[in-house]
Amino acid sequence: MRSEKVHFPSSEQEQLTGRLELPVDQHPHNYALFAHCFTCSKNLNAVKQISRALTGLGYGVLRFDFTGLGESEGSFKDTNFSGNVEDLLAAAQFLEENYSTPKLLVGHSLGGAACLKAAFKLPDIQAVATVGAPANPDHVTHLFSSKLDEIEANGKAEVNIGGRSFTLKQQFVEDLRQQQLEDQLQELGKALLFMHSPQDTTVSIRNAETLYKAAKHPKSFVSLDGADHLLSNSADAEYAGKVIAQWAGRYVGLPEEPDLKTADQVVARLDIDDGFTTDMKLGKHYMLADEPRDFGGNDYGPSPYELVSAGLAACTAMTLQMYARRKKWELQHVEVHISYSKKHAEDCKACETKDSKIDTFERTVKLVGDLDDSQINKLLEIADKCPVHRTLHNEIQVKTRLTDQ
Repeated sequence: MRSEKVHFPSSEQEQLTGRLELPVDQHPHNYALFAHCFTCSKNLNAVKQISRALTGLGYGVLRFDFTGLGESEGSFKDTNFSGNVEDLLAAAQFLEENYSTPKLLVGHSLGGAACLKAAFKLPDIQAVATVGAPANPDHVTHLFSSKLDEIEANGKAEVNIGGRSFTLKQQFVEDLRQQQLEDQLQELGKALLFMHSPQDTTVSIRNAETLYKAAKHPKSFVSLDGADHLLSNSADAEYAGKVIAQWAGRYVGLPEEPDLKTADQVVARLDIDDGFTTDMKLGKHYMLADEPRDFGGNDYGPSPYELVSAGLAACTAMTLQMYARRKKWELQHVEVHISYSKKHAEDCKACETKDSKIDTFERTVKLVGDLDDSQINKLLEIADKCPVHRTLHNEIQVKTRLTDQ
């Protein structure tokens, strides 16, 4: 995963801070926005784990701090739920202007309710996933119910949530009470996924039941059995992220495999704007080739020489196992390690100068099994006879022709 800190203005021109996380081996096929829980931040473990699971499956994810929380500017006491929704809209605008329009919203707890609200104003959003979300935003008032009378009387009060002290104003409470989701949800017109734990003691699973019943299809529910509200167990958060990624793929539109057709065994395609990132079709299989970043590439795939080395390594392993099976030898496991470089020639009679270099593949073989010394020596001898090894030692010709097909 690649991660970078980003900044963008809220509707009130406060600077919001986020983390944009990108897949390590490809350009994102879609972008997602993540809204954290009430009084949490983008750095909550569950937020990070779910985001990483999404990036691992090709999504770009922007997780950010709402106004007055984490690293974002502004005063939390002057914010409200409506402001959180506006922050989501600002984040979506930032992605659209600088990267690509987001297609997926993911929200945890009150952030899930904010995502459902924001989705009404984001026509390009195709899917919304919530984790432990309340059916109506004012559900969170139970977290500070003992302070409601004080807020009513004085216009504000200090409340303790999750071991931290926050100032809440009357306008915050009033705004929560004016927000309704249940009656509006059937008009949303987005694919919806509600994830909730039956053991959630902060937001009862009945909230997920209410949301699910209110929504129209396509809608889905996934039980996070055994998880707590904050998904403190990393395995629960990772599971949630992977399920969201797979589910959303049906609705956000995943790219098709490159349209690479050839009567030959391999085809490579590279457009003018792609740098070194090359679409490859090897037989029936698709992959990317690239160069390392220090060479000007994106490092989204193996380099050409790594592909050659991979062919030698795979061929060696296959040949050794095939030979051992034919001999009925107990070769349980074989590993072949290859490194490539150009080295000064040794005992090279045909070299132009004493400083000439030749292509060198260093091959290290690990053999695991009940093998005696004679068997091991024979297998090392056979390694030098694998077809790719022989090809590299033979005289090779490459014929090039032009085609418009």
